[in-house]
Amino acid sequence: MDNENHKSRTGRFWPWFKRKDKRSDPFYLGEVTDWGDDEDDDYLDDFSVRSADDDSCLLTNELRVFVGTWNVAGRSPVRSLAVDVDEWLNLKDAADIYVLGFQEIVPLIARNVIGAEDPTEATNWNLLIGKTLNDKYGCPWLTPMLNPITSDNYHYAKGAESERRDSVSSQTASPRRGQEQPGQCSRYKLMASKKMVGVFISVWMKRDLLTRYCVSSVKVCSVACGIMGYLGNKGSVSVSMSIEGTSFCFIAAHLASGEKRGDEGRRNHQVSEIFKRTTFPRLPEDGDNLHPLTILGHDRIFWFGDLNYRLYLDDNLARQLIKKQDWRALQEFDQLERELDDGVFQGWKEGNIEFAPTYKYSSSNCNRYSGGLPSKAGEKQRTPAWCDRILWYGKGVKQLSYFRSESKFSDHRPVSSLFLTQIAVVKPTNPGLSPLRSIIPTITTPNQNVSISVP
Repeated sequence: MDNENHKSRTGRFWPWFKRKDKRSDPFYLGEVTDWGDDEDDDYLDDFSVRSADDDSCLLTNELRVFVGTWNVAGRSPVRSLAVDVDEWLNLKDAADIYVLGFQEIVPLIARNVIGAEDPTEATNWNLLIGKTLNDKYGCPWLTPMLNPITSDNYHYAKGAESERRDSVSSQTASPRRGQEQPGQCSRYKLMASKKMVGVFISVWMKRDLLTRYCVSSVKVCSVACGIMGYLGNKGSVSVSMSIEGTSFCFIAAHLASGEKRGDEGRRNHQVSEIFKRTTFPRLPEDGDNLHPLTILGHDRIFWFGDLNYRLYLDDNLARQLIKKQDWRALQEFDQLERELDDGVFQGWKEGNIEFAPTYKYSSSNCNRYSGGLPSKAGEKQRTPAWCDRILWYGKGVKQLSYFRSESKFSDHRPVSSLFLTQIAVVKPTNPGLSPLRSIIPTITTPNQNVSISVP
């Protein structure tokens, strides 16, 4: 990782707005407050800074971002799974943005790894997610998207349906079953969706945010680094987007499996490859909208998935600590913990793990870890581990919760985290000025989909 490449994109507008004299300015615009352990010192509610000409100010608003990851073991979503998804999304504590990463939405067999992408399972998962979100907050009988997904690669395109900052046309028609009347029923909008073999990401946002904020540069990228280093059984799918003056990057990953000593090296190599090969190239249509090109160029970054890091610990000792629920002692042997301290994820953060290891359960509908003594005939011997993780990087992020759900749908338990994140919004204080979004172009096109593939 080249941390020197990480430069806050909130600084992209500052030549217009920063003060000439920074000496006595505690809210210098080149910095975004980092929330640490002491919120009273690090968090400032609704602060603003006037520019040199006092015609505009910087507002730091906050959004609730839900990040979830789930290895579904090659199983298709079924109608009865709606209850499990509802529990996983924790809808009683609704977020502004839902970012969901899946692994193995199709079995990792040769036909799926080598063959052409089939959008069926991605579509089915998106339909279930949208229905779950909008059953709670919108019209349950409506399809959760303005347009049906026709591929595994969908992203929000600003245009005729830019969430109607202007009033919706007075020409109305009765919506057919399975369609939406724009701007009226479903509360959450699918912003981006990308599938690579079994790795899948789906990003949803509250519709009212699209009327309040400028959302731009929604792009996707996939990096395959599995078999021979270039097949999609392992790798990542990523989404880049900007909300006002703050850029976000979400990376859903599935890394190399294996619990033998040395297997963590393959995972570390794949992480390095994802950093190196994930790109969001600028297009001519972008104009002056200088969105980040790489992962570390973003302001707020979330990396999550079946990262497959295991424990440097004998199986029996691991199970004893799990029985005691001594999570702190167990974490002393966690491979990813070492990478966060001094490895490929140095400088990244993870919340306190106060839940049992999420892998590997014996089978579906089972609360027993696979293997152990006595083990069942033909059952895989696996030391339980926290394979499913959520990390973040950058300032202006505060984790509110980190937990696992108890769905028995697969041999992994889903994991979720809720974050409070800051976004920089520049507002004019002079009524005669146009908003910033009218000054700085924000262009998205249907062609802003990036997939990295190597013959």
